[in-house]
Amino acid sequence: MTAAQTTQPEVTLSANAAQRIATLLAREAGGTALRIRVDGGGCSGFQYNFDLDDRRGDDDFVIERDGAVVLIDATSLPFMSGSEIDFVNDLMGQSFQVNNPNATASCGCGTSFSI
Repeated sequence: MTAAQTTQPEVTLSANAAQRIATLLAREAGGTALRIRVDGGGCSGFQYNFDLDDRRGDDDFVIERDGAVVLIDATSLPFMSGSEIDFVNDLMGQSFQVNNPNATASCGCGTSFSI
């Protein structure tokens, strides 16, 4: 492992999220991945955005697990350090959720947070 690899903030992908992402990506053109981005806004200050993307940036953090590929840009990565990306299917519906230990507050929708 290089020094750059050991200093990267760890972001993990649950088995449920990997399975759902792999299913979504199987319907797309090769090279497509799920991109997660943190933007300013939302009811708590920051919000997660989930998009399919077929372009990898040189500074993207890449998570691969069981056929799933997730991209996180270098600007968003510090906001997600130590997070787990999960996929939940419950009575409230289906959604990707980011279990972020850095978030001090979040809204009911689960896509907006503050640090």
